[in-house]
Amino acid sequence: MLSVLTNSVLPAITPPDYPTLFLFEVGQWWDYASLIVVTTLLALSAWWIQRSRVGIITMLIVVPLLLTLFWWPWSTAGTNSAGWFPIVKMYSALLGSLSLVGLQYSKKLRTNRWYLMIPALILAINILEAVIRDFQCYFINGIDPTQGMVTWGGPWNIMNGIAGILNLLAISGWVGIFIAKGKSKAIIWGDLTIGWIIAYDLWNFSYIYNCLADRSWYSGIALLAACTIPALLPFGRGAWIQYRAYTLTVWTGVVLTVPHFTQDSIFAHRSAHNPTAMTLIALASLIVNVLVFAIHVYRIRTKHRNPFTQEIYSDTKEYAKLIRAFAPESVKRETAARAGKTPQAMGYENRL
Repeated sequence: MLSVLTNSVLPAITPPDYPTLFLFEVGQWWDYASLIVVTTLLALSAWWIQRSRVGIITMLIVVPLLLTLFWWPWSTAGTNSAGWFPIVKMYSALLGSLSLVGLQYSKKLRTNRWYLMIPALILAINILEAVIRDFQCYFINGIDPTQGMVTWGGPWNIMNGIAGILNLLAISGWVGIFIAKGKSKAIIWGDLTIGWIIAYDLWNFSYIYNCLADRSWYSGIALLAACTIPALLPFGRGAWIQYRAYTLTVWTGVVLTVPHFTQDSIFAHRSAHNPTAMTLIALASLIVNVLVFAIHVYRIRTKHRNPFTQEIYSDTKEYAKLIRAFAPESVKRETAARAGKTPQAMGYENRL
């Protein structure tokens, strides 16, 4: 099956004129060092914004305002970051980040069920935009006139577009979003499970590799690692949406500010434009998202949960660990009540 899929489009794909290693070109040591540095700085930026009002004011208000007035109108001229789309992406990411800041610092907004829908809506819209773009790229072979980058359409776009739709449909539990007790002010969204995050990462990387191939070294690997690694560690568990929003905002701003960094500097790292790689990544994305979606539907049906008004995973061990570690007593009671049980029955109370 794989050979049929790849061979059907191989004649149309011009191999790169530089040495490649499956996914990307063969790089120098500084390519890999810069990947680590970018990932680290993005994660630290998100951590600072999450925990500091100075970080919020600096990174989400002052810097974007100054760059909007004095740099961004001219910085992208002649690069593949020119045009309206990168600017729209920047401000949509910034709006999403500021909506999360509102949750952090306004007790009234935390209890507003309509406001709690905003993170889910923004996340869903971003996925839907990328799904549409994946389907569009199926029909592009060569230089994409809208991006100025080499794009090769193929069955990988269709597979990954379907995976993205499934990933979107598995978003739930925004009614249970809460702010962690203590100084971190982390926004905890327990229904975005580790399984869902892995499925999202596979889908998003496949989308970037399919549609923005020569940006996928940083916009794919570094950007996804910067929000996923903290979410796997104890201090960032449950707060993936915050790390995702803040790292995306910061990175989009970097791309607009220094577009040549990823395009034609010594740190630029090009895709291998490998149809086998595109097919395998999209296939993995599809398989994992089918699995996550199937589990999601199974839990909805067997637990009789409403994904619009209840959390789907609130009775799992991982969710209970999040509640015990981060939730105030009022959140424990409310979350348990939505499942028709007590905090003790849900395992939300710390064991002596």
